[in-house]
Amino acid sequence: MSTASHPSPTPTLGGAAARHTSAARTASMAQALNSALRDSLREDPTVHVLGEDVGALGGVFRITDGLTAEFGADRCLDTPLAEAGILGTAIGMAMYGLRPVVEMQFDAFAYPALEQLFSHVAKMRNRTAGRLPLPITVRIPYGGGIGGVEHHSDASEAYYTSTPGLHVVTPGTVADAYGLLRASIASDDPVVFLEPKRLYWGKAEFDPAAPVEPIGRAVLRRTGTSAVLITYGPSLPVCLEAAEAAQAEGWDLAVLDLRTLVPFDDETVTRVVRSIGRAVVVHEASGFGGTGAEIAARVTERCFHHLAAPVLRVTGFDIPYPPPMLEHHHLPGVDRILDAVARLQWED
Repeated sequence: MSTASHPSPTPTLGGAAARHTSAARTASMAQALNSALRDSLREDPTVHVLGEDVGALGGVFRITDGLTAEFGADRCLDTPLAEAGILGTAIGMAMYGLRPVVEMQFDAFAYPALEQLFSHVAKMRNRTAGRLPLPITVRIPYGGGIGGVEHHSDASEAYYTSTPGLHVVTPGTVADAYGLLRASIASDDPVVFLEPKRLYWGKAEFDPAAPVEPIGRAVLRRTGTSAVLITYGPSLPVCLEAAEAAQAEGWDLAVLDLRTLVPFDDETVTRVVRSIGRAVVVHEASGFGGTGAEIAARVTERCFHHLAAPVLRVTGFDIPYPPPMLEHHHLPGVDRILDAVARLQWED
């Protein structure tokens, strides 16, 4: 897992986001993302949204719904079905002072653009000794749980976290979907913003007027004393459910939401793990070479003398993403998480 050479400054956001006059409302994650894009377009004329079907259609998941009608086709524009061309265009836009927000329609659809992302987006700021940042946000609907067919349900975060120069963000709550997307767009570093597809329609309260935190900070969603579940994005609700179910076994589980994979919040993760002594890392992606392997290694290096048991992982299996009828076996669930927690207790 990489860390960016130039950490993003705290975003400076104008309008309602800069002052905390509560305007809390209930919305789905999809609606919160739409609000984040809308507010960014309103407050910063350099922000432009581009991608396949993001205009008149409003995106496959309707994340960009209504943006072209409000801001015009030059601010929210449809592109050809050519991901490498879309991101290459965004690179040129960013080099000339714009802040493009690119939508890759599905996770695996982004692969044709990886050469542009790895060779140019990630390296340009370093290559120019900081003189030419590329403030590009690449939005990618990712992960499973919606019965998607092949090429529509990959969990590909390890490709991005292992590429120095990229920030990698993935929200697990409605409030973070809004706040982290605002912060990502305001960042001068390129951000890969992974949106959990199966969380798009879950509703919760969020406050668009709340202060926007900089990316790179983990949050303890649930306190506990038996073990901590370290997770992010689509696996957050599953871990919270597992923590509730664990009470029947007499286990008090904490849940730590990373929110940002790069830059990684070593300080918070280390503090929480040292205080509890047992940890399980949970994510949808395959286990071998996955992001969880790096997290487990970092925890072990920093917390070895505080651990009562080895750091365990609960992940997707090391196979290509399975057909829809089998994905419930592939995705980490409550039972697999609790089995890992039971192994932690046994190791003691």
